[in-house]
Amino acid sequence: MSLAVLRSRALAGMDAPAVSVEVHLANGLPAFTIVGLPDAEVREAKDRVRAALQNSGFTIPPRRITVNLAPADLPKESGRFDLAIALGILAASQQIPGEGLARYEFAGELSLSGELRPIRGALAMSFAMQREREEKARAFIVPLANADEAALVSEAAIYPARTLLEVCAHFVRGAGSVQLARHQGKAPASPVDYPDFAEVKGQQTAKRALEVAAAGTHSVLLIGPPGAGKSMLASRFPGLLPPMGEDEALESAAVQSIAGGFSPQRWRRRPFRSPHHTTSSVALVGGGNPPRPGEVSLAHHGVLFLDELPEFDRRVLEVLREPLESGQITISRAARQADFPARFQLVAAMNPCPCGWLGHVSGKCRCTPEAAQRYQDRVSGPLLDRIDIQLAVAAMPAESIGAQADGESSAAIAARVAQAHAWQLARQGKPNQRLAPREIDRYCRPDAAGDRLLRAAMQQLHWSARAYHRVLKVARTIADLGGAEHVAPEHIAEAIQYRRALREH
Repeated sequence: MSLAVLRSRALAGMDAPAVSVEVHLANGLPAFTIVGLPDAEVREAKDRVRAALQNSGFTIPPRRITVNLAPADLPKESGRFDLAIALGILAASQQIPGEGLARYEFAGELSLSGELRPIRGALAMSFAMQREREEKARAFIVPLANADEAALVSEAAIYPARTLLEVCAHFVRGAGSVQLARHQGKAPASPVDYPDFAEVKGQQTAKRALEVAAAGTHSVLLIGPPGAGKSMLASRFPGLLPPMGEDEALESAAVQSIAGGFSPQRWRRRPFRSPHHTTSSVALVGGGNPPRPGEVSLAHHGVLFLDELPEFDRRVLEVLREPLESGQITISRAARQADFPARFQLVAAMNPCPCGWLGHVSGKCRCTPEAAQRYQDRVSGPLLDRIDIQLAVAAMPAESIGAQADGESSAAIAARVAQAHAWQLARQGKPNQRLAPREIDRYCRPDAAGDRLLRAAMQQLHWSARAYHRVLKVARTIADLGGAEHVAPEHIAEAIQYRRALREH
Protein backbone atom coordinates (compact mmCIF):
# COMPACT_ATOMS: atom_id res chain seq x y z
CA MET A 1 0.00 0.00 0.00
CA SER A 2 1.43 3.39 -1.00
CA LEU A 3 -1.48 5.48 0.34
CA ALA A 4 -2.58 6.05 3.94
CA VAL A 5 -5.37 8.29 5.20
CA LEU A 6 -5.59 9.39 8.83
CA ARG A 7 -7.77 11.87 10.69
CA SER A 8 -6.80 14.95 12.67
CA ARG A 9 -8.32 18.36 13.37
CA ALA A 10 -7.56 22.01 12.73
CA LEU A 11 -8.66 25.05 14.72
CA ALA A 12 -10.88 27.74 13.21
CA GLY A 13 -12.13 30.11 15.88
CA MET A 14 -14.07 28.02 18.37
CA ASP A 15 -14.51 25.18 15.88
CA ALA A 16 -12.17 22.25 15.33
CA PRO A 17 -13.00 21.04 11.81
CA ALA A 18 -11.91 17.54 10.79
CA VAL A 19 -8.82 17.23 8.59
CA SER A 20 -7.88 14.21 6.49
CA VAL A 21 -4.13 13.60 6.45
CA GLU A 22 -3.44 11.78 3.16
CA VAL A 23 0.08 10.39 2.67
CA HIS A 24 1.11 9.05 -0.73
CA LEU A 25 4.39 7.41 -1.71
CA ALA A 26 5.30 7.61 -5.40
CA ASN A 27 8.25 6.65 -7.55
CA GLY A 28 10.73 9.35 -8.47
CA LEU A 29 13.48 11.34 -6.87
CA PRO A 30 13.20 11.42 -3.05
CA ALA A 31 11.19 14.44 -1.92
CA PHE A 32 8.88 15.46 0.91
CA THR A 33 6.01 17.84 0.05
CA ILE A 34 3.14 19.06 2.23
CA VAL A 35 0.13 20.62 0.49
CA GLY A 36 -3.30 21.79 1.66
CA LEU A 37 -2.76 25.42 2.69
CA PRO A 38 -0.15 24.78 5.42
CA ASP A 39 1.49 27.64 7.29
CA ALA A 40 5.18 27.82 8.17
CA GLU A 41 4.83 25.59 11.27
CA VAL A 42 3.12 22.85 9.26
CA ARG A 43 5.62 23.07 6.40
CA GLU A 44 8.43 22.63 8.92
CA ALA A 45 6.81 19.34 10.02
CA LYS A 46 8.73 17.44 7.33
CA ASP A 47 12.03 18.12 9.13
CA ARG A 48 10.63 17.21 12.55
CA VAL A 49 8.95 14.06 11.21
CA ARG A 50 12.06 12.93 9.32
CA ALA A 51 14.29 13.26 12.41
CA ALA A 52 11.68 11.68 14.73
CA LEU A 53 11.28 8.64 12.46
CA GLN A 54 15.01 8.10 12.15
CA ASN A 55 15.66 8.51 15.90
CA SER A 56 12.82 6.10 16.65
CA GLY A 57 14.46 3.37 14.55
CA PHE A 58 12.26 3.62 11.42
CA THR A 59 13.31 4.03 7.82
CA ILE A 60 12.46 7.03 5.69
CA PRO A 61 11.30 5.55 2.37
CA PRO A 62 13.52 6.86 -0.46
CA ARG A 63 10.51 7.87 -2.54
CA ARG A 64 8.48 10.94 -3.39
CA ILE A 65 6.36 11.63 -0.27
CA THR A 66 3.30 13.82 -0.72
CA VAL A 67 1.17 14.82 2.27
CA ASN A 68 -2.21 16.40 1.56
CA LEU A 69 -4.14 18.07 4.37
CA ALA A 70 -7.77 18.15 3.24
CA PRO A 71 -9.91 20.18 2.81
CA ALA A 72 -7.42 22.22 0.83
CA ASP A 73 -9.13 25.58 1.41
CA LEU A 74 -8.96 25.33 5.22
CA PRO A 75 -5.82 27.02 6.65
CA LYS A 76 -3.65 24.66 8.72
CA GLU A 77 -1.38 25.91 11.50
CA SER A 78 0.77 24.63 14.38
CA GLY A 79 2.58 21.31 14.79
CA ARG A 80 -0.47 19.24 15.77
CA PHE A 81 -0.36 17.31 12.47
CA ASP A 82 3.15 15.88 13.09
CA LEU A 83 1.94 12.63 14.64
CA ALA A 84 -0.60 11.91 11.91
CA ILE A 85 1.96 12.64 9.17
CA ALA A 86 4.55 10.33 10.74
CA LEU A 87 2.04 7.50 11.18
CA GLY A 88 0.82 7.99 7.61
CA ILE A 89 4.35 7.56 6.26
CA LEU A 90 4.87 4.41 8.33
CA ALA A 91 1.52 2.93 7.26
CA ALA A 92 2.04 3.81 3.57
CA SER A 93 5.49 2.19 3.63
CA GLN A 94 4.07 -0.83 5.52
CA GLN A 95 6.36 -0.38 8.51
CA ILE A 96 3.27 -0.51 10.74
CA PRO A 97 -0.09 -2.11 9.93
CA GLY A 98 -2.66 0.29 8.51
CA GLU A 99 -5.62 -1.60 9.95
CA GLY A 100 -7.24 0.18 12.84
CA LEU A 101 -5.94 3.68 12.06
CA ALA A 102 -9.39 4.73 10.80
CA ARG A 103 -10.86 4.23 14.29
CA TYR A 104 -8.71 7.02 15.75
CA GLU A 105 -7.94 10.70 15.40
CA PHE A 106 -4.43 11.96 16.07
CA ALA A 107 -2.90 15.20 17.31
CA GLY A 108 0.57 15.85 18.62
CA GLU A 109 3.79 17.68 17.89
CA LEU A 110 6.93 15.58 17.54
CA SER A 111 10.31 16.41 18.95
CA LEU A 112 13.38 15.34 17.00
CA SER A 113 13.79 12.40 19.36
CA GLY A 114 10.24 11.15 18.75
CA GLU A 115 8.68 12.41 21.97
CA LEU A 116 5.17 13.88 21.82
CA ARG A 117 4.91 17.51 22.90
CA PRO A 118 1.68 19.16 24.06
CA ILE A 119 -0.48 21.06 21.61
CA ARG A 120 -2.86 24.00 21.85
CA GLY A 121 -6.60 23.37 21.66
CA ALA A 122 -6.80 19.71 22.73
CA LEU A 123 -10.01 20.31 24.68
CA ALA A 124 -11.63 22.17 21.78
CA MET A 125 -10.75 19.29 19.45
CA SER A 126 -12.13 16.68 21.85
CA PHE A 127 -15.25 18.79 22.34
CA ALA A 128 -15.77 19.01 18.56
CA MET A 129 -15.41 15.23 18.19
CA GLN A 130 -18.19 14.57 20.68
CA ARG A 131 -20.40 17.32 19.30
CA GLU A 132 -20.39 15.75 15.82
CA ARG A 133 -21.84 12.50 17.23
CA GLU A 134 -20.79 10.31 14.38
CA GLU A 135 -22.33 6.87 14.00
CA LYS A 136 -19.08 5.33 15.13
CA ALA A 137 -17.21 7.76 17.34
CA ARG A 138 -13.43 7.73 17.02
CA ALA A 139 -10.96 7.60 19.84
CA PHE A 140 -8.42 10.38 20.21
CA ILE A 141 -4.67 9.83 20.64
CA VAL A 142 -2.96 12.86 22.17
CA PRO A 143 0.29 13.68 23.99
CA LEU A 144 0.30 12.68 27.64
CA ALA A 145 0.47 16.35 28.72
CA ASN A 146 -2.90 17.01 27.02
CA ALA A 147 -4.72 13.93 28.36
CA ASP A 148 -6.34 15.52 31.44
CA GLU A 149 -7.50 18.47 29.38
CA ALA A 150 -8.99 16.42 26.53
CA ALA A 151 -10.66 13.98 28.94
CA LEU A 152 -12.74 16.75 30.52
CA VAL A 153 -15.28 16.07 27.77
CA SER A 154 -17.51 13.33 29.15
CA GLU A 155 -17.54 10.03 27.24
CA ALA A 156 -14.56 11.07 25.10
CA ALA A 157 -12.20 8.13 24.46
CA ILE A 158 -8.76 9.62 25.11
CA TYR A 159 -5.58 7.58 24.68
CA PRO A 160 -2.43 9.40 25.84
CA ALA A 161 1.06 8.57 24.62
CA ARG A 162 4.54 9.76 25.49
CA THR A 163 6.39 8.91 22.28
CA LEU A 164 5.87 7.99 18.66
CA LEU A 165 7.06 4.46 19.46
CA GLU A 166 4.25 3.99 22.00
CA VAL A 167 1.66 4.98 19.39
CA CYS A 168 3.17 2.61 16.83
CA ALA A 169 3.24 -0.25 19.34
CA HIS A 170 -0.49 0.28 19.93
CA PHE A 171 -1.23 -0.80 16.34
CA VAL A 172 1.14 -3.76 16.30
CA ARG A 173 -0.69 -7.01 17.04
CA GLY A 174 1.21 -10.00 18.31
CA ALA A 175 3.32 -11.25 21.17
CA GLY A 176 4.88 -8.48 23.21
CA SER A 177 2.69 -5.73 21.76
CA VAL A 178 1.84 -2.89 24.13
CA GLN A 179 -1.56 -1.21 23.95
CA LEU A 180 -2.29 2.35 25.01
CA ALA A 181 -4.66 2.61 27.97
CA ARG A 182 -7.76 4.78 27.84
CA HIS A 183 -7.36 7.84 30.05
CA GLN A 184 -9.96 8.10 32.81
CA GLY A 185 -8.62 11.03 34.78
CA LYS A 186 -10.66 14.15 35.39
CA ALA A 187 -9.27 17.11 37.26
CA PRO A 188 -11.27 17.84 40.40
CA ALA A 189 -12.52 21.32 41.05
CA SER A 190 -9.87 23.16 42.99
CA PRO A 191 -10.94 24.97 46.17
CA VAL A 192 -11.86 28.62 45.87
CA ASP A 193 -8.86 30.74 46.79
CA TYR A 194 -10.26 34.21 46.13
CA PRO A 195 -9.77 36.78 48.90
CA ASP A 196 -12.67 36.92 51.35
CA PHE A 197 -15.22 39.74 51.56
CA ALA A 198 -14.95 39.53 55.34
CA GLU A 199 -11.62 41.37 55.02
CA VAL A 200 -13.30 44.46 53.55
CA LYS A 201 -14.07 47.08 56.21
CA GLY A 202 -17.22 49.14 55.78
CA GLN A 203 -18.50 49.78 52.22
CA GLN A 204 -21.81 48.08 52.95
CA THR A 205 -23.56 49.71 49.99
CA ALA A 206 -20.85 48.58 47.58
CA LYS A 207 -20.94 45.05 48.99
CA ARG A 208 -24.70 44.91 48.57
CA ALA A 209 -24.43 46.18 44.97
CA LEU A 210 -21.86 43.52 44.13
CA GLU A 211 -24.11 40.86 45.68
CA VAL A 212 -26.92 42.00 43.41
CA ALA A 213 -24.57 42.03 40.42
CA ALA A 214 -23.38 38.49 41.15
CA ALA A 215 -26.92 37.15 41.56
CA GLY A 216 -28.15 38.52 38.22
CA THR A 217 -24.82 38.61 36.28
CA HIS A 218 -25.09 42.40 35.97
CA SER A 219 -22.22 44.66 34.93
CA VAL A 220 -20.84 47.14 37.50
CA LEU A 221 -18.97 50.45 37.47
CA LEU A 222 -17.41 51.58 40.77
CA ILE A 223 -16.58 55.29 40.99
CA GLY A 224 -14.56 56.71 43.86
CA PRO A 225 -11.32 58.30 45.06
CA PRO A 226 -8.00 56.45 45.33
CA GLY A 227 -7.84 54.02 48.23
CA ALA A 228 -11.61 53.70 48.61
CA GLY A 229 -11.38 49.93 48.06
CA LYS A 230 -12.61 49.59 44.44
CA SER A 231 -9.91 47.13 43.37
CA MET A 232 -10.16 45.29 46.68
CA LEU A 233 -13.88 44.76 46.16
CA ALA A 234 -13.45 43.71 42.53
CA SER A 235 -10.77 41.12 43.33
CA ARG A 236 -13.18 39.44 45.77
CA PHE A 237 -16.15 39.53 43.42
CA PRO A 238 -15.50 36.15 41.69
CA GLY A 239 -15.89 34.44 45.06
CA LEU A 240 -19.57 35.45 45.07
CA LEU A 241 -20.49 33.93 41.72
CA PRO A 242 -22.60 30.75 41.53
CA PRO A 243 -20.88 27.46 40.63
CA MET A 244 -20.30 26.75 36.96
CA GLY A 245 -22.49 24.21 35.20
CA GLU A 246 -21.02 21.47 33.02
CA ASP A 247 -21.75 23.28 29.75
CA GLU A 248 -20.43 26.60 31.08
CA ALA A 249 -17.24 24.93 32.31
CA LEU A 250 -16.65 23.24 28.95
CA GLU A 251 -17.22 26.43 26.96
CA SER A 252 -14.93 28.46 29.20
CA ALA A 253 -12.23 25.78 29.22
CA ALA A 254 -12.43 25.40 25.43
CA VAL A 255 -11.66 29.10 24.96
CA GLN A 256 -8.73 28.84 27.35
CA SER A 257 -7.52 25.75 25.50
CA ILE A 258 -7.58 27.52 22.13
CA ALA A 259 -5.53 30.35 23.61
CA GLY A 260 -3.08 27.82 25.05
CA GLY A 261 -3.53 28.90 28.67
CA PHE A 262 -5.87 26.29 30.13
CA SER A 263 -4.91 24.28 33.19
CA PRO A 264 -7.07 21.29 34.26
CA GLN A 265 -6.55 22.39 37.87
CA ARG A 266 -8.79 25.39 37.11
CA TRP A 267 -11.67 23.23 35.90
CA ARG A 268 -15.02 24.76 36.95
CA ARG A 269 -13.26 27.92 38.13
CA ARG A 270 -14.71 31.14 36.78
CA PRO A 271 -11.97 33.13 35.02
CA PHE A 272 -10.94 36.56 36.28
CA ARG A 273 -9.19 38.70 33.67
CA SER A 274 -7.71 42.10 34.50
CA PRO A 275 -5.95 43.61 31.46
CA HIS A 276 -3.85 46.76 31.88
CA HIS A 277 -5.21 50.04 30.55
CA THR A 278 -2.53 50.04 27.83
CA THR A 279 -4.23 46.99 26.25
CA SER A 280 -4.96 47.30 22.52
CA SER A 281 -8.35 46.65 20.94
CA VAL A 282 -7.00 43.48 19.29
CA ALA A 283 -5.78 42.15 22.63
CA LEU A 284 -9.14 42.97 24.22
CA VAL A 285 -11.53 41.45 21.66
CA GLY A 286 -9.19 39.10 19.76
CA GLY A 287 -7.61 39.02 16.35
CA GLY A 288 -4.41 38.06 14.59
CA ASN A 289 -3.80 35.57 11.82
CA PRO A 290 -5.14 33.04 12.53
CA PRO A 291 -7.67 34.76 14.84
CA ARG A 292 -7.12 34.16 18.53
CA PRO A 293 -9.53 34.94 21.39
CA GLY A 294 -9.02 38.19 23.29
CA GLU A 295 -9.62 39.16 26.91
CA VAL A 296 -13.40 39.39 26.50
CA SER A 297 -13.47 35.75 25.35
CA LEU A 298 -10.93 34.54 27.90
CA ALA A 299 -13.31 35.97 30.53
CA HIS A 300 -16.24 33.94 29.11
CA HIS A 301 -18.55 32.91 31.99
CA GLY A 302 -16.29 34.85 34.32
CA VAL A 303 -15.26 38.41 35.21
CA LEU A 304 -13.52 41.07 33.12
CA PHE A 305 -12.13 43.73 35.46
CA LEU A 306 -11.09 47.04 33.89
CA ASP A 307 -9.36 49.22 36.45
CA GLU A 308 -8.83 52.93 35.70
CA LEU A 309 -11.50 52.76 33.01
CA PRO A 310 -10.99 56.28 31.52
CA GLU A 311 -7.27 55.55 31.02
CA PHE A 312 -8.12 52.97 28.36
CA ASP A 313 -8.08 54.26 24.80
CA ARG A 314 -11.60 55.29 23.86
CA ARG A 315 -11.55 53.18 20.71
CA VAL A 316 -10.59 50.18 22.83
CA LEU A 317 -13.53 50.72 25.17
CA GLU A 318 -16.00 51.11 22.32
CA VAL A 319 -15.37 47.55 21.14
CA LEU A 320 -16.98 46.34 24.38
CA ARG A 321 -20.41 47.53 23.27
CA GLU A 322 -21.20 44.59 20.99
CA PRO A 323 -20.14 41.74 23.33
CA LEU A 324 -21.92 43.36 26.28
CA GLU A 325 -25.16 43.15 24.30
CA SER A 326 -24.77 39.91 22.34
CA GLY A 327 -22.41 37.79 24.44
CA GLN A 328 -20.17 37.01 21.48
CA ILE A 329 -17.58 38.67 19.28
CA THR A 330 -16.96 38.24 15.55
CA ILE A 331 -13.42 38.72 14.24
CA SER A 332 -13.56 39.51 10.51
CA ARG A 333 -10.52 39.59 8.29
CA ALA A 334 -10.13 39.61 4.52
CA ALA A 335 -9.28 35.91 4.36
CA ARG A 336 -11.38 34.48 7.20
CA GLN A 337 -13.91 35.11 9.93
CA ALA A 338 -14.05 33.67 13.43
CA ASP A 339 -16.72 33.81 16.15
CA PHE A 340 -15.77 33.62 19.82
CA PRO A 341 -18.08 33.58 22.86
CA ALA A 342 -17.81 36.61 25.14
CA ARG A 343 -20.48 36.33 27.82
CA PHE A 344 -18.56 37.95 30.65
CA GLN A 345 -19.42 40.12 33.64
CA LEU A 346 -17.86 43.55 33.35
CA VAL A 347 -16.59 45.07 36.59
CA ALA A 348 -14.97 48.46 36.04
CA ALA A 349 -13.47 51.04 38.36
CA MET A 350 -12.53 54.68 37.89
CA ASN A 351 -11.73 57.91 39.68
CA PRO A 352 -14.17 60.82 39.32
CA CYS A 353 -11.52 63.23 38.00
CA PRO A 354 -7.84 63.26 36.85
CA CYS A 355 -6.49 63.76 40.38
CA GLY A 356 -9.08 61.39 41.82
CA TRP A 357 -10.26 63.53 44.73
CA LEU A 358 -13.37 65.20 43.31
CA GLY A 359 -16.05 65.30 46.02
CA HIS A 360 -13.69 64.09 48.77
CA VAL A 361 -14.29 65.56 52.22
CA SER A 362 -10.67 66.72 52.36
CA GLY A 363 -11.23 69.16 49.52
CA LYS A 364 -7.90 68.17 47.95
CA CYS A 365 -9.25 68.24 44.39
CA ARG A 366 -7.89 71.12 42.31
CA CYS A 367 -9.35 69.99 38.99
CA THR A 368 -11.50 72.49 37.13
CA PRO A 369 -15.06 71.41 36.32
CA GLU A 370 -14.09 71.32 32.65
CA ALA A 371 -11.11 69.02 33.34
CA ALA A 372 -13.25 66.67 35.43
CA GLN A 373 -15.94 66.60 32.75
CA ARG A 374 -13.38 65.85 30.01
CA TYR A 375 -12.01 63.02 32.12
CA GLN A 376 -15.44 61.50 32.67
CA ASP A 377 -16.35 61.94 29.01
CA ARG A 378 -13.59 59.49 28.07
CA VAL A 379 -16.21 56.84 28.88
CA SER A 380 -18.85 57.28 26.22
CA GLY A 381 -22.57 57.52 26.92
CA PRO A 382 -23.45 54.39 24.85
CA LEU A 383 -20.98 52.31 26.88
CA LEU A 384 -22.26 53.71 30.20
CA ASP A 385 -25.80 52.96 29.09
CA ARG A 386 -24.86 49.26 28.89
CA ILE A 387 -23.52 49.10 32.46
CA ASP A 388 -26.33 48.02 34.79
CA ILE A 389 -24.97 49.26 38.12
CA GLN A 390 -23.09 52.55 38.47
CA LEU A 391 -22.18 53.19 42.08
CA ALA A 392 -20.22 55.77 44.05
CA VAL A 393 -17.69 54.25 46.48
CA ALA A 394 -16.93 56.76 49.21
CA ALA A 395 -13.58 57.06 50.95
CA MET A 396 -13.23 55.20 54.23
CA PRO A 397 -13.57 57.29 57.42
CA ALA A 398 -10.46 57.32 59.60
CA GLU A 399 -12.23 55.56 62.47
CA SER A 400 -13.29 52.67 60.20
CA ILE A 401 -9.79 52.01 58.89
CA GLY A 402 -8.43 50.97 62.27
CA ALA A 403 -11.50 48.96 63.27
CA GLN A 404 -11.71 45.19 63.07
CA ALA A 405 -13.31 43.79 59.93
CA ASP A 406 -16.75 42.51 60.82
CA GLY A 407 -18.44 41.99 57.45
CA GLU A 408 -20.02 38.84 56.07
CA SER A 409 -17.79 36.20 54.52
CA SER A 410 -17.81 35.50 50.81
CA ALA A 411 -19.31 32.07 51.53
CA ALA A 412 -22.35 33.55 53.28
CA ILE A 413 -23.01 36.02 50.47
CA ALA A 414 -22.37 33.36 47.80
CA ALA A 415 -25.02 31.13 49.36
CA ARG A 416 -27.68 33.82 48.86
CA VAL A 417 -26.41 34.49 45.35
CA ALA A 418 -26.60 30.79 44.44
CA GLN A 419 -30.17 30.56 45.72
CA ALA A 420 -31.31 33.61 43.75
CA HIS A 421 -29.51 32.33 40.66
CA ALA A 422 -31.24 28.96 40.99
CA TRP A 423 -34.64 30.66 41.18
CA GLN A 424 -33.89 32.58 37.99
CA LEU A 425 -32.94 29.43 36.11
CA ALA A 426 -36.05 27.62 37.36
CA ARG A 427 -38.33 30.52 36.42
CA GLN A 428 -36.95 31.61 33.05
CA GLY A 429 -33.98 29.38 32.20
CA LYS A 430 -31.41 32.21 32.22
CA PRO A 431 -30.01 34.94 34.52
CA ASN A 432 -31.96 38.17 34.76
CA GLN A 433 -29.34 40.15 32.87
CA ARG A 434 -29.99 38.11 29.71
CA LEU A 435 -33.77 38.66 29.61
CA ALA A 436 -35.14 39.92 26.30
CA PRO A 437 -37.66 42.83 26.23
CA ARG A 438 -40.64 40.49 25.94
CA GLU A 439 -39.35 38.43 28.87
CA ILE A 440 -38.82 41.61 30.91
CA ASP A 441 -42.50 42.46 30.44
CA ARG A 442 -43.40 38.99 31.68
CA TYR A 443 -41.05 38.47 34.62
CA CYS A 444 -40.03 41.97 35.76
CA ARG A 445 -43.25 43.97 35.57
CA PRO A 446 -43.70 46.02 38.79
CA ASP A 447 -46.98 46.91 40.45
CA ALA A 448 -48.67 50.28 39.83
CA ALA A 449 -46.73 52.11 42.55
CA GLY A 450 -43.41 50.72 41.37
CA ASP A 451 -44.22 51.60 37.77
CA ARG A 452 -45.00 55.22 38.71
CA LEU A 453 -41.74 55.47 40.66
CA LEU A 454 -39.69 54.10 37.78
CA ARG A 455 -41.32 56.35 35.18
CA ALA A 456 -40.73 59.41 37.35
CA ALA A 457 -37.04 58.50 37.69
CA MET A 458 -36.78 57.91 33.96
CA GLN A 459 -38.20 61.37 33.18
CA GLN A 460 -36.10 63.16 35.77
CA LEU A 461 -32.82 61.43 34.90
CA HIS A 462 -33.48 61.31 31.14
CA TRP A 463 -32.86 57.58 30.84
CA SER A 464 -32.96 55.70 27.56
CA ALA A 465 -35.21 52.71 26.94
CA ARG A 466 -32.18 50.48 27.47
CA ALA A 467 -31.54 52.02 30.90
CA TYR A 468 -35.22 51.56 31.79
CA HIS A 469 -35.06 47.85 30.99
CA ARG A 470 -31.78 47.39 32.83
CA VAL A 471 -33.18 48.97 36.00
CA LEU A 472 -36.13 46.59 35.78
CA LYS A 473 -33.77 43.61 35.51
CA VAL A 474 -31.73 44.79 38.50
CA ALA A 475 -34.95 45.23 40.48
CA ARG A 476 -35.98 41.69 39.58
CA THR A 477 -32.65 40.43 40.93
CA ILE A 478 -33.12 42.39 44.17
CA ALA A 479 -36.54 40.79 44.54
CA ASP A 480 -35.02 37.35 43.96
CA LEU A 481 -32.43 37.95 46.70
CA GLY A 482 -35.28 38.84 49.05
CA GLY A 483 -37.35 35.81 48.06
CA ALA A 484 -40.13 38.02 46.67
CA GLU A 485 -42.36 36.71 43.90
CA HIS A 486 -43.18 40.14 42.45
CA VAL A 487 -41.16 43.32 41.92
CA ALA A 488 -42.23 45.83 44.60
CA PRO A 489 -41.60 49.60 44.87
CA GLU A 490 -38.77 49.07 47.37
CA HIS A 491 -36.97 46.87 44.83
CA ILE A 492 -37.40 49.56 42.17
CA ALA A 493 -36.13 52.24 44.56
CA GLU A 494 -32.98 50.28 45.38
CA ALA A 495 -32.32 49.57 41.69
CA ILE A 496 -32.66 53.29 40.89
CA GLN A 497 -30.02 54.09 43.52
CA TYR A 498 -27.63 51.72 41.74
CA ARG A 499 -28.10 53.60 38.44
CA ARG A 500 -26.31 56.82 39.32
CA ALA A 501 -25.27 59.03 36.40
CA LEU A 502 -21.52 59.55 36.20
CA ARG A 503 -21.87 63.33 36.04
CA GLU A 504 -23.50 63.33 39.49
CA HIS A 505 -20.19 62.50 41.20
